[in-house]
Amino acid sequence: QPKTKKSLGKTGVKNVVVVEGVRIPFLQSGTSYADLMPHDLARAALQGLLTRTSVPRDVVDYIVYGTVIQEVKTSNVAREAALGAGFSDKTPAHTVTMACISSNQAMTTGVGMIAAGQCDVVVAGGVELMSDVPIRHSRKMRKTMLTLNRAKTLGQKLSLISKIRPDYFTPELPAVAEFSASETMGHSADRLAAAFGVSRLEQDEYALRSHTLAKKAQDEGLLQDVVPFKVPGKDTVTKDNGIRPSSLEQMGKLKPAFVKPYGTVTAANSSFLTDGASAMLIMSEEKALAMGYKPKAYLRDFVYVSQDPKDQLLLGPTYATPKVLEKAGLTLGDIDVFEFHEAFAGQILANLKAMDSDWFAQNYMGRKSKVGAPPLDKFNTWGGSLSLGHPFGATGCRLVITAAHRLKKEGGQYGLVAACAAGGQGHAMIVELYPQ
Repeated sequence: QPKTKKSLGKTGVKNVVVVEGVRIPFLQSGTSYADLMPHDLARAALQGLLTRTSVPRDVVDYIVYGTVIQEVKTSNVAREAALGAGFSDKTPAHTVTMACISSNQAMTTGVGMIAAGQCDVVVAGGVELMSDVPIRHSRKMRKTMLTLNRAKTLGQKLSLISKIRPDYFTPELPAVAEFSASETMGHSADRLAAAFGVSRLEQDEYALRSHTLAKKAQDEGLLQDVVPFKVPGKDTVTKDNGIRPSSLEQMGKLKPAFVKPYGTVTAANSSFLTDGASAMLIMSEEKALAMGYKPKAYLRDFVYVSQDPKDQLLLGPTYATPKVLEKAGLTLGDIDVFEFHEAFAGQILANLKAMDSDWFAQNYMGRKSKVGAPPLDKFNTWGGSLSLGHPFGATGCRLVITAAHRLKKEGGQYGLVAACAAGGQGHAMIVELYPQ
């Protein structure tokens, strides 16, 4: 029997609801989406949303998309995808970036626009194509080429070309690293796991749990947000392809991926490079009801946090969770469903330990006592980023719609979504099931 707790609606504030959320299958980079561009994936997610909701394209007031590694040709990918999906060319669209919480930012931007009375209907989403990332010439080479472009005479051109040295040809690759601390995220995860005493075995066990639960959810048809995508010139993709339950023995054979030879973070207990896109239809409650929709959930209070990107890069959920609970007037015990982004098994376990530590709360967070760790039987029970995949810009929407689906299936009322992001940032949001 569902527990009846108070609803979080505030007087005088527009209630914002999620009508529907979809995503194309999340695929390991270098597989079926390898020859596409990011706007192709985003367009497919948008078309999936249109098909599922039958929302008239011209009713949408605004479109916001999140992405992290921008394709140079389509830097405002939201606009290109919207035009490709057949939305009205009168509908404005912009793109946001906030590392792994980019689509969270897209969603909350939409929530703000609706709450402010600017819009009634917003589509938010996110996309990432890690199969093809922009690789640049070195800065010296870029400067030479730009100057060459302006050179008038053959003499000037030859003079410039003669100055090119072999090191000019070394390319610049994008890295999943902190600009300010020059450290890769994997290194940070390894240091974090060590700081909180998270063993290699605990990490492998957690990763195995994620893959096992994802496989079960996939087999039972619980991942209802996935829409098929007919890849041009290839087959129709219908499911995530990174879910691979292994065995602790097999996982134990892998070498450390970042800190060698003693690190505990490996390819098996980290999220993999993923291609994918998501899209959500967000409306004011009155507009949704007027159009005859049955919303899935309310989007309630949310917070963004940020810390020192060197030592607390991945602790966003620990800082954001107590803040969002206080804002909503809830306790950890009121939450029925937790959906946290899994960047690394070590990062999740370190966050759970930090959340369960009075010492950490007092010394680092300026709080009298700990918020407590979410119980695992309510935590990411349909798998997470470690198994389903993590297209940087698209994960936030997946977390929210999964929370809504789980609340309905399990008869819960409140879900808590949280994620860490590069730059030492984080996000948390309360999702409330729409009364059935």
